[in-house]
Amino acid sequence: MQQLSLLLASLPDGVLLGFVYGVAAMGLTLIWGVMDVINLSHGPIISLGMFGTFYLFIRMGINPYVGLIPVAILGLLLGVIIYFVAVHRVINAPHLSSLLATFSVNMIIIGIGTAVFTTSPYNVDFSMGGFDLGFTTILWTRVIAAVIAILVTGALYLFLYRTRPGKYIRAVTNNRAAAELMGVPSTQILALSFGLGTMLAAISGALIATFFPFNILSGGGYELKSFVIGVLGGLGNPVGALFGGLILGTLEGIIPAFMETSWVPVIEFGLFVVILLVRPNGIFGAKE
Repeated sequence: MQQLSLLLASLPDGVLLGFVYGVAAMGLTLIWGVMDVINLSHGPIISLGMFGTFYLFIRMGINPYVGLIPVAILGLLLGVIIYFVAVHRVINAPHLSSLLATFSVNMIIIGIGTAVFTTSPYNVDFSMGGFDLGFTTILWTRVIAAVIAILVTGALYLFLYRTRPGKYIRAVTNNRAAAELMGVPSTQILALSFGLGTMLAAISGALIATFFPFNILSGGGYELKSFVIGVLGGLGNPVGALFGGLILGTLEGIIPAFMETSWVPVIEFGLFVVILLVRPNGIFGAKE
């Protein structure tokens, strides 16, 4: 009975958090799907999104949800800059080159962030209350974040399938050489894709900042979760990442009801390994 009570208390929170995990993973899997680049700077950019919300809200008094707009724009611009500075020249090189390039960006952001912000925890003291379901209380910040995550997913889908730049992105994803022959400006499209990926990372960080304390290193944990979600949702499938996020969030809501929370990452990454062995392209990815 006690386990059931714990399950009912933690499961809704895990599911709602899973939507935000999905947004974080969308950015990672979008970049991988379009250009076959594993972006190891994903975590620090999530952290920068957290700090963006902190400074806009604490220092300027801007509502965190309104602050998502400038955070998203800055995340997009940062991604385009990172692409041209660190990724563009190694885009056709072996995977290790792009891996090291994005890892270098990772270390640069963490180094500068540590010097500027230190590693002390920061907190966005923002509350909207909640509502009682009898067995648990659901915070409105969680609900709003989940709704925003769904809207972001819908907007990404519409962008990829209903706009010309989105169709260009899908064309480059399918066959870059053929797309270039058809007149698609692949360099600009690759930069846009990388920017969209970092924008999604920044948005997820901005939302997570309304839940938990954070520091410049916090994004690393969410980057690792994004890898797990990317495999669950299908590598290169941004929309499928939302479903992967829901699966992971649900697991995080179920596991604490039956065992210590320290087992959560063990089970998550154990699942990651199993899926890689059984379905290398992910649950919702194409079969080999």
